Parts: sequence; structure tokens; C-alpha cells
Amino acid sequence: MTNKAEIGIIGGSGFYEFLKHGKWIDIKTPYGKPSDKIFLGEYKNKKIAFLPRHGRGHKIPPHMINYRANIWALKSLGVKIIIAPSAVGSLQPNIKIGDFVLCDDFVDRTRGRKDTFFDGPKVVHISAADCYCNCLRKIAGNILEKNKIRYHKSGITVVIQGPRFSTKGESKWFTQMGWDVVNMTQYPEAVLAREAEICYLNISLVTDYDVGLMGKVKPVSIEEVIKVFNKNTEKLKKVILEIIEKISQKYYCKQCHEALKGAEI
Repeated sequence: MTNKAEIGIIGGSGFYEFLKHGKWIDIKTPYGKPSDKIFLGEYKNKKIAFLPRHGRGHKIPPHMINYRANIWALKSLGVKIIIAPSAVGSLQPNIKIGDFVLCDDFVDRTRGRKDTFFDGPKVVHISAADCYCNCLRKIAGNILEKNKIRYHKSGITVVIQGPRFSTKGESKWFTQMGWDVVNMTQYPEAVLAREAEICYLNISLVTDYDVGLMGKVKPVSIEEVIKVFNKNTEKLKKVILEIIEKISQKYYCKQCHEALKGAEI
């Protein structure tokens, strides 16, 4: 197998297990080491590159992930599509534990993360209006509906610095602002994928109600997050495999694959 891939998956360490045959490869980047080696495999005649976001064994906390190296590594393999599942907390009562959310926007509340490939002398002002690929969200929505999985067609995620969870006051504010879910990793992952002209699909799995929601929920714990995520892992894998199968061999997305057009000074 040549070291090339069409589709990248950034997710939990168990996701490479559905690729029956493949190999782990090291990739060096101008931005340092990615979170881990990348697993190359195939599914339905499509070459897949899997990268564990936090490293195998979940050893890298959200604020220490080398997001630039991760996206650059996938881009160097030829990846044009990234599917990025993640755990999120619900900020709204209608978004329930176990629901899936196809996020279409974010609010950045992180601090100091390296969030661009363009530090000069080349200057690029990328539009962040559509970091989440609308074409892929439509494909994913059709598959979730077909499988009768409860989901939300859109959602704004507020990305916090981590590794701690929100305070009650922060969570109450997020809810009052009308934001839908809270997460620690979607930024700058989504915007870097856009700078790399890669389609980015986030599939958020709601693992908890954030602590300030309605003032009636117990504080979130990592044990509960892991429990809910693991319970839904097989369902999530099935959805991702069906998305991969549905993507055309000639897939092209003008919105994402020409994202740098007109953005350079």
C-alpha cells in the first residue's frame, strides 16, 4: 500500500479497529509530531488514514494537541475529507444524552492555541463562515435518518480550553447565549482543515448535560462521559462506515477545496 489516503478520520483510539488490514506510519511535519502514528487502511476501495486525536491511550489533553501537525500530516497523505467524531456536552434541554449533532458553527473560547498555517510572510485571511462541510453534513444527516438515530441537523459548539470542565457560571452563560453544545477540541481543528482546503465533518455525540443547564443537573464527570461514549461507539462506527461508502470516488466540494481562493493578501 502506498502512503496515500483520500479520507482521514480523527477520533478515539478504537476507530482504526474497523479497518481490517493496514499499517501504522510515522509522518514528520514542519510543526512537530502529530498526536500519534497514522494508521493507513482501506474500506470499500477507499484509502483511509486514521489519527487518534489524543494519541493511543489518550495521553494528550485537549490544550496540548498539536493540531497543526495533525492536519498537515493528513494533508501530506492527500486527504481531501476529514471525518471527526467528538464527545460534547449539551447546553440545551432539547439536545439529549446519546443524541448526535452535526455541528455547523463554533465559538472559540480557547487561549493561545496555534491556529493558522500562515504566520507570515504569506498572509491569508480565511473565511470561517463555513468551516464545517455542508455537503458532508447532508450525507451524514441522510444516513442518521436512515438508521433512525436521533440527531440534530446543525449546532453551534462553544470550544473551551480544557482540560477542566465549565464552571456553573460559564455553562449558564453558554446556554443563555443560545449555543448548543460544548467541546474542547473542535477549535482549531476545524479552521486548520479549512486552511488546508480539506472538507471537515464533525459528528458530535452528546455524553452529558453541561453543569449549568437549567441549574438542575449534577456536575459532569469524565467517568460518565466515557461510559456514554463507549456505549455509542459501535453506532458511531456504523455511521462513519456508511458515510465513507456513500462518498463518491469523484467527490469534489468547491466550498472547501477552494477555500483559499481570494483569501491571500
